[in-house]
Amino acid sequence: MELSPQQALDLRMSSLLLRASPGGADRATGVAEVVTWLGAMQAQDLASGLWSFGTRLPGYTDSDVTAALERREALRTWPMRGTIHFVPSRDARWMVELMGVRVLNGAARRREQLGLSEETAVQAMEVLGAALTGGGRLSRSECLAVLADKGIDTSGQRGYHLLWYASQRGLLCIAPNIGNEQSFVLLDEWVPDPHRPERDEALGTIALRYFRGRGPTTRQDFAGWTGLTAADAKRGIAVAGDALARVTVDGVETYVDAALLDTAPVPPGDDEVLVLPAFDEYLLGYKDRSLMVADEHKAAIIPGNNGVFQSTVVRAGRVVATWKRTLTKSRVRIAVQPLVPLHSSDRAEVEGAFEQYAQFVDRTPEVRWP
Repeated sequence: MELSPQQALDLRMSSLLLRASPGGADRATGVAEVVTWLGAMQAQDLASGLWSFGTRLPGYTDSDVTAALERREALRTWPMRGTIHFVPSRDARWMVELMGVRVLNGAARRREQLGLSEETAVQAMEVLGAALTGGGRLSRSECLAVLADKGIDTSGQRGYHLLWYASQRGLLCIAPNIGNEQSFVLLDEWVPDPHRPERDEALGTIALRYFRGRGPTTRQDFAGWTGLTAADAKRGIAVAGDALARVTVDGVETYVDAALLDTAPVPPGDDEVLVLPAFDEYLLGYKDRSLMVADEHKAAIIPGNNGVFQSTVVRAGRVVATWKRTLTKSRVRIAVQPLVPLHSSDRAEVEGAFEQYAQFVDRTPEVRWP
């Protein structure tokens, strides 16, 4: 099947749970369903990660999502690319074991740069394990204090690396914040009944979830997102089998959830405007973002091409502006920077889209234009 770029974009917006699905069926009604559908969601920046749920769950607030995380519907860890993601709690262990191994294998060089030995990293795991056993939960600074008390140097980036290492080894995971700090728990205690698929099943599962939640897109995008080898990415697609359909977009081979092709894609409404967080899977889920972003706007979205993304305003599936927020006790001040001409009616639609975000953070919105 051949799809035009517009057809592919329409399907992709439905896959991402950013637009109603064909037939109007609800596929995600809570935090667990959203993260399971997408497989994993970028969560290096917690506020952005929470809003990634909120934009897909109308009516939810920041507190609602945090409460779901306390119920362990999802958790944060480093499953791939050395970057923090939300993942389904019962899938955290196999995801770390499947996709974190290549980053973990390269950690020796980073430890050398930091002046840490493998023995020190293992000792840190033993210390943290003992401190947290029995349902313990410590903030990041408390974890570092525990390590320092045992004579382990946590200055500079050493402490962060040791917490990352213990998480990549499957000892720790990140629980909801204590105050404004990350908190850490033992993964085996936080999730006592993990799913443990065989390797082939795990590859097929992550392939299905990736393409179901982002397709149509390419095998290269899948490999880039997961950090898997090209061979493993190919194997995952093969295991997923008929659940995925192969289609071409401008002559490029891509994959998509086969069920999504059963009905016509849902086109955008005349007033479809989304205000998405900086690290949403809308952009982070792909290496090739050309369907969503014009070439001339990429520098504004990723200034300096340094991996730090700006929050985006999206209209009909395409980025039209960036935005930044400032929170006060009662207000959220939002500065919008258009990338294309936005007239008064367009700006009214954008301001209307920010109402949902303001409700999410329980603030009164103030939208400012240049």
